[in-house]
Amino acid sequence: MKTVITLLLIVLTGFAAQAQNRTPETKVVAVQLELVQVSTIQIAVAKKDTQVARLYRREGSRVKKALNFSTKHDQGVA
Repeated sequence: MKTVITLLLIVLTGFAAQAQNRTPETKVVAVQLELVQVSTIQIAVAKKDTQVARLYRREGSRVKKALNFSTKHDQGVA
């Protein structure tokens, strides 16, 4: 029963899609713009920020712990 209802729904949707009135396509009107010559060119210089962002706010962050690992060779056990 589910299959029959699904197929009927698909067929009816297909018929409804074909029954739509198509509107004629409108042509695009091309607009031509003239070039304007600029006598001076202004260069914008970016302002350099000298602020430093704090990377790790918490003391026990996982990344900081992973970067501060030590090996057996460093501990003198090997």
